[in-house]
Amino acid sequence: MRIRIVVADQSEAKFYDVEHPDSRLRPVGGITDPRAHLHDRDFKSDRPGRVFDHAPDPAGRRGATAHHGTDGERRPRKHEAGVFAREIADRIQTAHRQSEFDRLILMAAPGFLGLLRQALPASIRATVAAEVGKDLVHEAVTAVQAHMPADAFQTAAHD
Repeated sequence: MRIRIVVADQSEAKFYDVEHPDSRLRPVGGITDPRAHLHDRDFKSDRPGRVFDHAPDPAGRRGATAHHGTDGERRPRKHEAGVFAREIADRIQTAHRQSEFDRLILMAAPGFLGLLRQALPASIRATVAAEVGKDLVHEAVTAVQAHMPADAFQTAAHD
């Protein structure tokens, strides 16, 4: 049983293969997103839209209308993280089509893990043996191996 381990964050993803819980992880590639380190201001040339509150002021002051930005959840860096998650998902899907692995373990910080989960098609989500909500992409391979859930291999053995 070949298991592909994807260790990712918003700027980098590393791919490993392993066949047994006691065997060493074998690096099989990785990708980076250089745009992940840009600031929001580097993604666009103008400021976000503005909203002006038009409720009448009870004190009768004129010209003191409150206003605020509408940026919210549509921040460019968050959008870029979603784009990168889809790129990782495409790589995973290609590897699965080429029969490079049977089961999948995802390791990423909880927020990015959710983006990655959303980006995966249902056929690939069915191969996910385990998810680890930890940011381990900059850790040593031994740390990644230490966080591998043993039951991911047991689940794979029952397929």
